[in-house]
Amino acid sequence: MNKIYLYALFLIGTITLVSCNDKDEIISIEANETDIVLEDALLASSDNVGKAFYRMPDSDEFSKIPQDPKNPLTAAKVELGKFLFHETGIAQNPSMNIGMNTYSCASCHHAKAGFQACMPQGIGEGGTGFGQIGESRVKNPAYPEKSIDTQPIRSPSAMNLAYQTLVLWNGQFGGTHQNIGTEASWTEDTPKATNKLGFEGIETQAIAGRDVHRLMIDKIFMSNVGNYRQMYTAAYDESSFNNPVALKDNSALAIAAYERSLLSNQSPFQLWLQGDYNAMLEEEKKGAILFFGKAKCASCHNGPSLANMDFHAIGMKDLTKGSYGNLQVYNVDETNVEHKGRGGFTNKPEDLYKFKVPQLYNLKDSPFYGHGASFTEIRDVIEYKNKAIPENSNVSSGQLDPAFAPLNLTSEEVDLLTLFIKNGLYDPNLERYVPSKLPSGLGFPNNDTQTRIDLGF
Repeated sequence: MNKIYLYALFLIGTITLVSCNDKDEIISIEANETDIVLEDALLASSDNVGKAFYRMPDSDEFSKIPQDPKNPLTAAKVELGKFLFHETGIAQNPSMNIGMNTYSCASCHHAKAGFQACMPQGIGEGGTGFGQIGESRVKNPAYPEKSIDTQPIRSPSAMNLAYQTLVLWNGQFGGTHQNIGTEASWTEDTPKATNKLGFEGIETQAIAGRDVHRLMIDKIFMSNVGNYRQMYTAAYDESSFNNPVALKDNSALAIAAYERSLLSNQSPFQLWLQGDYNAMLEEEKKGAILFFGKAKCASCHNGPSLANMDFHAIGMKDLTKGSYGNLQVYNVDETNVEHKGRGGFTNKPEDLYKFKVPQLYNLKDSPFYGHGASFTEIRDVIEYKNKAIPENSNVSSGQLDPAFAPLNLTSEEVDLLTLFIKNGLYDPNLERYVPSKLPSGLGFPNNDTQTRIDLGF
């Protein structure tokens, strides 16, 4: 009897308890000294909110995911958006006929690269090949350089977009929040005019991107491919199906709804926040303590996605035309307004060379960092901020953010920070957000011949 009693006490001391918080929080009794120090650091960096300030909801807890009031999340809408995001069958208006049905939204934002491109510059139409994680996509030789679909800046991640009210490096998409007052920059007959619809950034970009990338989403519905019509009517009022404008916009809004569900909530740090104190290694926890403490990373990278909606000038290089290892960058020159950051959108001198603070999850999936892809190692980015020596000669000292100053971290501390960001913030199961196949039967994220070979379609 005594042995049974002692064994029961042992179990009580090692199992976890469930509290009655807003989201059931699993609290382990086995927290060690490092865990307690990290919890204190989180309290200090979150105005005493603590772990709850950083926790992400599950991807189907729609009431807890930040969303545009004009585009409320539903399971049916997210499911429709998941297929449309990956659907190469909506590439129905390419600049060259050989591009028909060969690319999708996921061409530049796919799960294997942490919803980035695994390249310094994503290629939509006019690309060929994929490799294993998107590392081998190149320009199709049949395309003139000017005809391929590229952007003069690194493709940002679509992960954790729900926590961004404006999107793109310069925040130009979104007709709300910080973009109130920038109406003079919503130039007519340009994608920025989509801001006039009054949606937040994700929704605005989804609607604008449909036309920028020549995606005819409505056409796949009208051709009765697969069960798309049934998915649409499950997500929206059936009467809108016969309204061409509503059909196009609602389909784009479904893509935006899906993007809001892309949360890295299975990463070790997120599991630790839920009470699994064994989810992170000791070194990763020590890196997190530095992140939220001495290294001052959380002064910008804060909240659930470890980002914010501020713009800062820290002097990183721009994307430039030419070679990045074995990869090439196209259609970029010194006149690209994107190189001016927020100032290129607002036309305010005080905004020049300021770029939006990016989210930090799943960075190791795509080995290019900074708006200009000028770094290929996470540790090098940390060391850049540690030394605070700008690399872009176009950014004067007077334009640099005052917070861009030496951190005086030791090499060991930089290593610990790297471990936290590289591994502690890595969600290993992003394939849960990807369909097993498309209703159209086409390949994805690209459907060109070489990609089909690479991925074994």
